[in-house]
This record gives sequence, C-alpha cells and structure tokens, in this order.
Amino acid sequence: MNVVGVILGGGEGKRLQPLTRDRCKPAVPLAGKYRLVDIPVSNCINSGIRRIYVLTQFNSVSLHQHVQSTYVFDQFHSGYVRILAAQQTPGSETWFQGTADAVRQGLRYVLDRQPDHVLILSGDQLYRMDFRPVLEEHIKNQAEVTICTKPVPRNEAGALGIMQADAKGRIIRFVEKPGNTPVLDELREPGPGPERYLASMGIYVFNTKVLLDLLDNDAKDFGKNIIPQAIQNRAVYRYLFNGYWRDIGTIRSFWEANMELAEPLPEFNLYDMNAPLYTHMRYLPPSKINCCDLNRALLSEGCIISGHRILGSLIGVRAKVGEGTVIERTVMMGADYYDPKDLPAGEIPMGVGRDCFIRNAIIDKNARIGDGCYITPDGKSDGATDLYTVQEGVIVIPKKAVIPPGTRI
Repeated sequence: MNVVGVILGGGEGKRLQPLTRDRCKPAVPLAGKYRLVDIPVSNCINSGIRRIYVLTQFNSVSLHQHVQSTYVFDQFHSGYVRILAAQQTPGSETWFQGTADAVRQGLRYVLDRQPDHVLILSGDQLYRMDFRPVLEEHIKNQAEVTICTKPVPRNEAGALGIMQADAKGRIIRFVEKPGNTPVLDELREPGPGPERYLASMGIYVFNTKVLLDLLDNDAKDFGKNIIPQAIQNRAVYRYLFNGYWRDIGTIRSFWEANMELAEPLPEFNLYDMNAPLYTHMRYLPPSKINCCDLNRALLSEGCIISGHRILGSLIGVRAKVGEGTVIERTVMMGADYYDPKDLPAGEIPMGVGRDCFIRNAIIDKNARIGDGCYITPDGKSDGATDLYTVQEGVIVIPKKAVIPPGTRI
C-alpha cells in the first residue's frame, strides 16, 4: 500500500514539565532506553510503513539528534524518518496552531511521493499496533476516514474524544472531551455490563484527496474541528482496537506507564520479537551489579549498581547507584555520558550517591544526587522549585539537577 505516516509531536508539553523543559514530548525517555517517538515509528516500520514524518516545533534539537542517529535506512530502501519543524513559509508565517494546522503546513512535503493514504499518529502514547489490518478494513469499508478506537470505562472517557457508531461501524457522532456531563451519558455504548465508551486513540487514516479537502480551511484541530466536520458528509468509520494503549500526557500517567513495565507480566510486552521497539544503538558494556537486591526492576545497559535495594523501578542507561541506597517505584533515566575519570574536587558524581532513599520519583537524565539524600513526595502539595517538581504524588528531579549531599526533599 502507498501510505505515508505522520507523527504529531504535540505542543509545549506543559503537563509533562519539567521533563519537557529542554526537549519536546516525542524525545522524552521511556522504559530506560527508548524515547516516546520510538513507539509510533516502530509501529510504522513493523507495519511496512517506511516513509514517516514527525511534526514538531518546541525544543526539537534532541529529537533531531535521536532520529538522525537511529533511523538510517540503507540505499536499497526508499524509507526515511524526517523531522518537519514549524517554519515560516510563503503560505504561513505562524507556528503550528493545532494538530490539523501542523499537518496542513507540512502537506507539501508529506505529499511528495503522492501517497494514496495518510496515517496520522500521536507522539505521546504507549501501544503496539499493526497498521496493516487498519488499512485493509479502511479499504474494505470504502471509508474516506478511519479512526482507531478503544473501549474505555467512564472514569477515563470524559477526557478523551468519544464517539458513537452504527451497526456497520460508521461513526455517526463524535464529541471531543465531553467531561462528566449528561452528554457523556448519551454516548454510552449499548449493551449489558459495566459502562463502556468508544474513545478515539488519536490515530487516523485519511484518503489523501479527502485529507486535502478537509484541510482546505483554517480549522486548527482534528478532534475539535476536522473529525466532527467530516462525520457530517464523509464516510468515517471506526477500527476497534482491544490491545494495550496508554496516553502519556501527564507526569502521573508517564510514571504509571513506566511502573507497569516493571511488573512481572506487564500488559505491554517489551519482549515481543515479532514487533520489536527500535531505538538508538549505543554500544554500551553490560550492566555491572556489585551488590544490590533487585526486585521487579528493569535495568538498562551500561549501569554500575552498588545499592542496597531497587524495587519496582526502571534504571536507565549509564546509571550509577551508590552503596546502601534504596530506590523504590522510581524512573531513573540514567545519563548521556560517563563522568571523566578525574572528576574535579568537590563535584558530585553523576547518578545517585551512597545511602540515599528515593521513592515515587522520576530522576531525569544527567542528574547528580549526593550521598545521604532523602527524596519522596510524601506530605508534599503539587508545586515546583528549582530542585524538584511534585505532581499528583510523583516527585521529579529535573535534567542536570545537582542535589547536595544530605538533602531531604
């Protein structure tokens, strides 16, 4: 099939601050060794879609570096992954104003190879999907637009795009983020059992000509503008997906998604070799465990671990953990490089020092945490300081932060 994939990089990522302080959402590290952008790109590659564009405008340098060093196709394949950053053009002098506007501004590049279909994906979700059945069902239904959907319970439905479909799967109503209102009651899926609602996954297949027609206006957003408009006079169908899918738009959801990966049998399987996740090859040495009780932990390559206990946590590449340290339910993102052998006197080494206690935390890359530190969100209200941010019961130590020895947070 002649298909082009378009990955939406999202806006400023305010709800993921401080993880998005120096990088865009697709570049945020995930599961110790990956980046968020690796999820949709890997799904595309595993589905045979090898012409992929990533649309972004905020803090895109880190994303550029990752994509350019990771997704290099050989001369015998026509595949590529290209970054389309917001820019001034003869047709537009503004930054992206929304998801639809981002695609509109990138269309002249996306349509270079005259694709029959355009697959539009979000850059901040964790899921594994083969897009080939989606495209096959799209063609079988003679659809002009197909929206991937997932049944969700009421407590999740209010913050998502919710729709209704007829017996043939054609969408007849769509409401973006209805909230806990009487409108949500009207959108409930029929049938016995617990309340279920048909939620948009933010994954769309468009016939190219239809996409061009639907974007021939100044509408800014797919969920708020384009999809409700298309339902009125276009053949819009749903594709039902029942697998694991997690939206990673907040600190809490990001932390929970990572914590789930450390469970003995997580819903999202990192070890499925039929659909691998691709990322940058780092050529790092094996991780070294000098002394530590590891329980339900994911340990990335290149680490040196001398702690007392690591429980229910993810430890990123090149991470160092000192003797006597306890880390519980924490995402430690590791480091981009190792310290030099001769560290200047008085400088705190990269990683976590000796005799520290860290719980319910996210430690961003290249952080330096001194000996004897105590870091937990217990008893703290949401808020931010120079040293940390607390959101919904999770404490975040920002990238390159330096926490002096003996600090209690």
